[in-house]
Amino acid sequence: MLSNTCKYAIRAVIYLAVNEEEGKRIGIKHISKELDIPTPFLGKILQSLAKQKLLKSTKGPHGGFSIGKKPEDITLYDIVSIIDGEDVFTNCLIGLHSCKTNNQEGHACPVHDQYSSIRKQMTEFFKTESISKIMTNMEDKSHYIKL
Repeated sequence: MLSNTCKYAIRAVIYLAVNEEEGKRIGIKHISKELDIPTPFLGKILQSLAKQKLLKSTKGPHGGFSIGKKPEDITLYDIVSIIDGEDVFTNCLIGLHSCKTNNQEGHACPVHDQYSSIRKQMTEFFKTESISKIMTNMEDKSHYIKL
């Protein structure tokens, strides 16, 4: 359901939150190696998150990335909205252009009514699941981050 790019973004934000220290920046190469994500690809992802103030970015020899907000103030919804857009929370499950979630005429796809409640639950979950909650639920943080 989520793109790989979005999954990488979520993992990177969790990694930065777990490794947060006051004033500490983590270099892109280090993050890339730790999370096994290609550096140029990760750089684009992190810059997108930094533009939206979820992360802080500092250039230079001692530069890198750090968390831009408190982990309890960053939700999965925030990250998904930036990387994949809000379509995942609003569009038709099977991608029919005739579905009333996609057009003004109001024609629903065959699974619209059944999926509607699931979509609402999913949206609520993503809006309430914070990075802080995820960190609290992680027993062995390094194991989860490497997924």
